[in-house]
Amino acid sequence: MAAFASTSPSPAISASTWRMESLRAALPTLRPSPSAAIGAGLRPRKRAVRLGASASPFLRSSFVSTSSASSSASPASISSAVSASLAFWYTSSFSVESSFEHRLFGIDVRGRILAMRHGKRIPRLGRPADQRKALLRGLTTQLLKHGRIKTTKPRAKAMRKWVDKMITLAKDGSLHKRRQALGYIYEKHIVHALFAEVPDRYGERPGGYTRIIPTFPRRGDNAPMAYIELV
Repeated sequence: MAAFASTSPSPAISASTWRMESLRAALPTLRPSPSAAIGAGLRPRKRAVRLGASASPFLRSSFVSTSSASSSASPASISSAVSASLAFWYTSSFSVESSFEHRLFGIDVRGRILAMRHGKRIPRLGRPADQRKALLRGLTTQLLKHGRIKTTKPRAKAMRKWVDKMITLAKDGSLHKRRQALGYIYEKHIVHALFAEVPDRYGERPGGYTRIIPTFPRRGDNAPMAYIELV
């Protein structure tokens, strides 16, 4: 900015009248990007776009120096200098927010916006909700039928609570609990056998009706495997 004062003014420029409106018309319009509007509520304070007291010191010093050197420099050089300072201030203002948004949000292959899953303990098992429910119903039915099955360790941990729930329903033995079990277990005769045998087998047991035994990983994809059995 000190280079403007060292240049010798030409008679044509010093004789012409220079106005502030011409400088403001040459400045770029500062409009935040649509992605920056998402994190508008995360900002600690708003930044003023006008050249006032809330602007950065670098921007105020640039504007003051260009205003004092207006009689010795061309309006084009002054507008380019102020535009560069505004571009520096604009980049430093919105670069932090855009990077912060990329850490908060994501887009999957279907185009859906996803956020961080804080506090959500539902095991997805790589399937949508309907397929996951059908998978757990089938595994629960097979475990109650055979007493012991071999599956992956995440599936065994996910189905454990449903097996315990079916046994808890059978311990009650009422008609309403039986209809609830019929709505979850696929085979009807397993429900009737469960309600007949559970009171004698687990009548004095308060919970923990299954046992998970880890075994060797699956050959091919090295998935962790485990046996889950009734106690």
